[in-house]
Amino acid sequence: MTGPEIYDVAVIGAGPAGLAAAVSAAADGLKTTVVDAYAAGGSAVASPVIQNYPGFADGVSGAELTRRIYEQAKRLGAIFALTTPAVGLSSRGAVRAVTLAEGATISAHAVVIATGIAYRTLGIPSVDKLTGAGVHYADVVSEPAAMAGQEVFIVGATAAAGQAALDLAKHATNVTMVVRAGSIASSVPAGLAKEIDRTRNVRVRVNTQVIEAFGEGRLEGLRLRHRVSGTTEAARTRSLFVMMGADPNTEWLKGSLLRDEDGYLVTGDELVPGRRLPHGWPTERAPLLLETSVPHVFAAGDVRRGAVRRVSSAILEGSLAIALVRQLVRQEAEHGVGAAR
Repeated sequence: MTGPEIYDVAVIGAGPAGLAAAVSAAADGLKTTVVDAYAAGGSAVASPVIQNYPGFADGVSGAELTRRIYEQAKRLGAIFALTTPAVGLSSRGAVRAVTLAEGATISAHAVVIATGIAYRTLGIPSVDKLTGAGVHYADVVSEPAAMAGQEVFIVGATAAAGQAALDLAKHATNVTMVVRAGSIASSVPAGLAKEIDRTRNVRVRVNTQVIEAFGEGRLEGLRLRHRVSGTTEAARTRSLFVMMGADPNTEWLKGSLLRDEDGYLVTGDELVPGRRLPHGWPTERAPLLLETSVPHVFAAGDVRRGAVRRVSSAILEGSLAIALVRQLVRQEAEHGVGAAR
């Protein structure tokens, strides 16, 4: 998949957004390759049930949904290079070149960046091994109704964790926030903190940390330690949400594409504040909706600033990115120009 061959589209990332882009591109007859540092599916494989995806009235697991999209992309002719990290992006005239970890390069007329985000973890092996089996890493709980009747624990003291506690409290029997600090006052907005305090089935355990998870193939409980007294206790639960934030997988693009202060890729209208084209933008047209600061390079899914972090939204953006590639090719053909340099 490397060498003199030039692909129509190179997709970097094989999560929901990247897989959807691969299906759309390959179905249109575009020569498509997909690269990912890990296996196909991304963080979506840890989602036990997705209830808002069209066509699955009873819900579908993230693993099953992404497996189906992956198989579909392969049947349509997309070429996959998994466990192959991308480490650089450059332009060679009208072609974009993606450098791989072993030094090889992939050349394509258009690139879709869909490398997603990496959630911050507790670094506890017993917790990590139950990811997707009761342990969930997230910055938003997209399906709170799935936790109906459960005892739910949340690790995190952010505004997102506080809002998740309130959303879950509408369905769960009890929600417990586990917080290392002495209070949530400095990290959760005052109004939100008051609402948490007023909600009878939400409990905030301050000066407390999770030190162990236990369960045979599925989370059954946690061991907690009070950081001041040193005492430990066990708590029964089948659902733990670790909500300590996330970092976009864009470090390899530093200096190549415009990123915001948190590392997310800036796209579309956000690149043209005051209707002024980005510095160094080589064409007279404005960037398209999901286009990055380099023409013909698009971003889709969680890696993009402003993205809605849901599997269904990522799939939509992946498909939209390919629609924009087609639009760009059509416009350039009509004006008799090649790919932007």
